[in-house]
Amino acid sequence: MLRVRKSKVGWAVALALTAAGLTPASPAVARPVIDWQPCAEDAPGEQPPGAEVPAQCGTLSLPVDWNRPRGEHFELAVARRVATDPTARQGSLVFGPGGPGDSGVDRVVNGSSRFSADLRRRFDIVSFDPRGTGASHPVRCSRELLGRQPQVIADQAQFDATVVNNALLRADCRARTGALYDHVDTTSAARDLDAVRAALGERQLTFHGSSYGTLLGQRYAELFPDRVRAMVLEAAMDHSLGTRAFLDTQAVTAEDAFDEFLAWCARSTDCALHDRDVRAIWAGLHARAERGTLTDPDRAGAPLAAFELSRLAHKKLYDTWRWPGLAEWIGRLEGAATAGVSTLADDAVAAYPFAVFCQDWSLPVRDYRDYAGQLRRSAQLAPDLRYPPALFAVVTCLGTPTPVANPQHRLRVRTDVPLLIAATVHDPASGYGWARNVARQLGRHGVLLTYHGWGHGSYSTSPCVQRAVDAYLLDQVVPARGAGCPAIEPEV
Repeated sequence: MLRVRKSKVGWAVALALTAAGLTPASPAVARPVIDWQPCAEDAPGEQPPGAEVPAQCGTLSLPVDWNRPRGEHFELAVARRVATDPTARQGSLVFGPGGPGDSGVDRVVNGSSRFSADLRRRFDIVSFDPRGTGASHPVRCSRELLGRQPQVIADQAQFDATVVNNALLRADCRARTGALYDHVDTTSAARDLDAVRAALGERQLTFHGSSYGTLLGQRYAELFPDRVRAMVLEAAMDHSLGTRAFLDTQAVTAEDAFDEFLAWCARSTDCALHDRDVRAIWAGLHARAERGTLTDPDRAGAPLAAFELSRLAHKKLYDTWRWPGLAEWIGRLEGAATAGVSTLADDAVAAYPFAVFCQDWSLPVRDYRDYAGQLRRSAQLAPDLRYPPALFAVVTCLGTPTPVANPQHRLRVRTDVPLLIAATVHDPASGYGWARNVARQLGRHGVLLTYHGWGHGSYSTSPCVQRAVDAYLLDQVVPARGAGCPAIEPEV
């Protein structure tokens, strides 16, 4: 369906030129070219609101292992919407999707209006499905083995069984996916991003990364500092944390967001539980989930375990427009029936985009005693959302061979232009403490822009943040140090 026109020179030559930072300024320098075609999902007459031009899709043939550029290749799925005003066009703005596992292609086809009309007027909006996800040779694994992973480990025997199952899962994923399974780390993705930059004909990269996509931006800036024109890190990840710091900061972040939701519920009549003791209701729901008697009315009465209760609530905290729905959901949970029986999907194979995480993070846990200690700390730091999603990340990665491909480390960025960190004080997923720590690591090579409100991300929430980000991306106007934007009260 999607095609790539082959370069007139071999990829080994093109990669060598890219590694040298060369772009096609001279006819003697060939580069890979994407054969853009209309996206199948964006047929005429089916464009989303605000999409002035049809989306175009293509693929880019890239090495599975960047240390072996002549070896096996895979197809990276890419998409773009060209600038709406060709006379004002400045170049390409590449979006780094979050997750891990979000589709950048889908973002361009269905969600490019997240960027302002001015950005869409003057930039081609470009993104891609990171290697191992979406349409870019997705990692595939046994659904049955994935289903064996416990959400919360109960004892040493289950801890040991999880380590064994994770080893079986890795072998299964590798067999089903091929060599790419061992090369889905963000360092490899950063090299893919540079190949995209070269294929677009851009001498320097203009980039906006969101959530997990900020890890991609950070790594790119480390590897290719002279190729960064402008880079926004919205809801930044802190890739310098060990196991305890990573889990503890996630717990504090989640609990803070829940506290903010409760405060809104107490002051707003738009909350379905206004004037009720929501914290007490939540405690009762959590107790039922621990006993195995709570069901989810949104999923045909499926049993709702304590970890899943926390995870679903946490997800509903990502955007303030979801807060009224979260209150209604809690109310419906309160009256939900006793847990019944649920069924799993019949498909034997499932996509597993989370595989990248275990190649980007080393989060060792010695044994169940060590793990149980973390559970207790999480419950103390987050008495309401006592099972932050990061706990499952640790379970998923138990037994991962070390060293991982892209281990945690303090940032070493030496770009000419400071990176712009757009952070939200009450972000439920990428905590404000992470953003401040990233800013400290960047030093004079980074500037922190603070949104004093709520939600996972701020560009689409705060017009103040949007203006500052647009000025930076369009004209490289860097906000003053200490710059901030006021909170906007949640609207229904």
